[in-house]
Formats: sequence, C-alpha cells, structure tokens
Amino acid sequence: MYENIKKVGLPTWSQEDQTLARALQKELKVPENGLARKIPVLRPPREERGEGEEGGNIGPTGGGSDDIGDVSWNVPTVTLRYPSNIPGGPGHNWANGISMATPIAHKGVVAGAKVQAMTMLDILLHPELVQQAWDYFNNVQTKQVKYKAFLRPDDKPAIWLNQYAGSSRQGSPPRIESAKETAGLKCAPESGPSAAIRQASTAPVASVLASSAIA
Repeated sequence: MYENIKKVGLPTWSQEDQTLARALQKELKVPENGLARKIPVLRPPREERGEGEEGGNIGPTGGGSDDIGDVSWNVPTVTLRYPSNIPGGPGHNWANGISMATPIAHKGVVAGAKVQAMTMLDILLHPELVQQAWDYFNNVQTKQVKYKAFLRPDDKPAIWLNQYAGSSRQGSPPRIESAKETAGLKCAPESGPSAAIRQASTAPVASVLASSAIA
C-alpha cells in the first residue's frame, strides 16, 4: 500500500486550498503549515520494552479509533489515511467540518480511493502478498499475544430490544418468570454476562499514512 501511495502522490493543492488551510490554522492558534506537501517516511513498528526499561511497554501509538478491533485480531489488517482535511483541527469539532465543503476533501478522497483500488489489484493479482501478510500476522503480530473475545460462544444478541420496543408499555419485553428486575430495568433472562462493559484493544494494525492530516 505504501508503494501505491508513493505512485499516486499527494493531491495537488491550489493556492486557494493552502490559503484556507493556513487561515483556519491561524484561527485555531496552531502552526500555520498549510496542507501536506510531502509523503512521510513509513515508520517500522515500535519495539516493545520491558516494564523496568525506559519507556515501558509500547502503549498507545496514535491514530483514530475504529470498530475493527475484533477483525484485526483475526485477520491481517491494514488501514489507510489520506489527507482530506486541514491539519491541526481538534477533532470532532466544527473546525474539522470546514474542508468537507471544499475541494480539499474531494481531492484527498479521490487520491485515497486510487491507492485503495491499486492495493486491491495487487492483492488479487499477487497471492504471495496475501501469504506474506498471513505469515507476518501469525508469526509476528499474534505469535505471543492471543485474543479472546469477551463474548462467549453461547451469548445471544439482545434482539428482544427490537422486537418489543414500541409494541409494549415503556418498550419493555413481556414479563417472564425468570426475568430479572434491577432498579426498575427489566432484563431478558440469560441475556449475557452481568459484568460491566469493557473495551477490547485493537491488535497491532499496520497503519499506512500518506500524511498526518486525515479525514
């Protein structure tokens, strides 16, 4: 994928694009560097260190969150980030929505789509790449750390929420003798573990960045 990023290159920003980017960065009081002009070097995975060593364990390595946690622990996974936004925004903020109404977003999305298409062709036409990805996944990424989902094989989704919502009083399921009531909240019998919801971390994912500015 990184080789395809180098082939496609960054979008060609106009002077208007750069002017808008720097103006917003000035408003946000962040470095006024404008839009990315150079593809950064692909960094290797960070090495894990012992608890007593300087720097401790790997810890967070940055990047946006996504709902691919379970996927990345089961199959080789790579994510692509292409510059389609103005760098320096705080995220989940009005400032991050400005570029969506400008050519900046369109140029970035089109360039990123080209990289994705080229990468898919590589995967389909060169099956050895798939084998190499599986080899790295099995013998490096998950060699020592194995993932176990919090959901048990016999856990069932709470589809009764959809079935009874709006059809019975207060959207609650019909009373069942074995149903539990806790603080007035009716729960389906054997609906799953009673433990608090916990967040599973994502497997080490190869994240390929064309720039630090992401959508």
